[in-house]
This record gives sequence, structure tokens and C-alpha cells, in this order.
Amino acid sequence: MRAAIAVALVLAVLAATGCSPRAAEWDGGTAMIAGGTTTGVYHDYGAHLAEELSVALGVPAAVEETEGSVDNLRRVGAGEALLGFAQGDAAADAVAGRGAFDEPLPIRAAARLYDEYVHVVVRADSDVDQITDLVGRDVSLGAENSGVAVIATRILDAAGVDPASVRNARLDLRESIDAMEQGDIDGFFWVGGLPTPGIENLSGALPLRLLPIEQDWVNTVNARYSDAYRPSDFPAGVYGVDRSVPTMAVPNYLVVAADTPDAVVHDVLDVLFAARSRVAREVPAAALLNRRQAIFTEPVELHPGAVRYYRDERG
Repeated sequence: MRAAIAVALVLAVLAATGCSPRAAEWDGGTAMIAGGTTTGVYHDYGAHLAEELSVALGVPAAVEETEGSVDNLRRVGAGEALLGFAQGDAAADAVAGRGAFDEPLPIRAAARLYDEYVHVVVRADSDVDQITDLVGRDVSLGAENSGVAVIATRILDAAGVDPASVRNARLDLRESIDAMEQGDIDGFFWVGGLPTPGIENLSGALPLRLLPIEQDWVNTVNARYSDAYRPSDFPAGVYGVDRSVPTMAVPNYLVVAADTPDAVVHDVLDVLFAARSRVAREVPAAALLNRRQAIFTEPVELHPGAVRYYRDERG
């Protein structure tokens, strides 16, 4: 019963705060949300979702800072978090027990939320123009146990760049931003929604460029891995960049453990969709949540509680 690991803690918090769960089934779970680095969309989205859950359901909810998708999936699979944000490719690896996961995790999807975009960020005045120019450079390919690190390695490989030829700083987004401001790295990879708050703030103080990711590389990554990716573009104007830049997009899921009670997942989705407009005022990516698209989470199965929710809403 992975989802019951934190029962005692949850009940203690409820007793201390005078709150009571919306329904008895919430006694078997916890409303901890595995987010990501505090400068990314996951954490921002998670913080607002936690607030909405607390108000609507009368349960304690909070977002946790984590290392990203791989870390989030492990926490949800182990019952350390009720909900988690995860890239579709990392989630596909988790249920298959491959890549960063030694064995399959008991993960199910609650919703497809929005697409994330692969950022390869350099200073505007850098002499790095292409991903192939990163050889021998100081570049962060993402933090350990992050989905960023998974995608960065796959893209480099597709572009014909040996990841070992890059001096990988292994930084999370906040650390990457700090290192770029200090001139300690030549670039960094990030995978997130548009705009990612930390990068948007950085672009206001330091002119940036985004390196292109070619469609052929996207096709290569799809052929080698989970076919979870699609070609896309950064629109002109994002982060102050004056022209569109080709990139790769990957869907983002809200995930739960397989043994989470159906009614809990149903409640979460009730709140998630009801709060969409309010959350989107602070987190633009939340506006992309769409009931028709939310069910497309293959190869990660929808949780039965999610299936019931979408059927109920369809009428």
C-alpha cells in the first residue's frame, strides 16, 4: 500500500489544524505534490494546485522542491508524494522499467497537462551557434535524477555529439541560472513550459539565445526511444529572442501511484479543472489544460479514478 505510507503524518496534521478530509478515502493518502526546482513551472504550478486543494477539499497540501521528473516519479511510486509532475518520456521509462529506472514503477496518469519545450540556453554574445559547438564547453545537462538530463543526453547523441565531450556541470535550473550570470558555464539545457519563470527573469538581466534543435534529431530520438516527442518552435519574442527557433516538445503529465483511491484522483481532477482559470493567471501553462487532450497519456495508463472523472464530465 504505497499510497498509505504517510497516513499517520496526514492524520496528525489534520488533527493539529482542525481540518477534516472531504471524504474518508483521503485518510489513506497525502496531498504532498512532487514539484521541481523553485524557478521552474512544475513548482509554480504545484504551489497553486496545493493551495486550491487545501481550500476546496479541506486537506493539508503542499508542494515539495525536487530534482525534477525522475525524482518526482520515484517519490510518487514510493508513496512519498500523492501527486507529481513528470515529462512523458520519463514517465514512459518509469512504467517500462528502463533508462533511469531499474524496474517498473506502479505509476498511473491523472492528466496530460501541457507540452514542455527543450531549451538550450546560451548568452546572446556567445560564439556557440549550434549544439555541435558545445563540444569541450562547460554546459549543464541538468541535475541528477531529472528528466532534463535524460533528454539532453538523447539530443546530444542524436546530433552526433558524445555527451562525454561536454563538461557537464550537472546543475538544476536555479544553479544553472546563477552559473550563467556569473559566467561559469557556456550554456545549459532545460525542459519546461513557456515561459519558464527563472529563464524569463534571467533574460531581463542578461540577453540570451536559444540553440536550434533540428527536426531530424527529433525524429532520431523518437525512433530510438518512446516516440513521445514532436518538433515545435519557440515563438519570436519569448525570452527576448527576436525570431522563432526550432526545438523539441514533450508532453507533461500529472501522475499518481497505481493504488491511490479512485475517489481521491477524481477529487483532485475536479479541483484541477475548476481552478484552471485562476491558476493560469499566475502560471500561463495552466491555461493549456484541456479535457479532450488530458486523456492522451500513452504509454502511461490513466488511473481508474481519472477514467471515471473524464467519463462523468463527458456526460
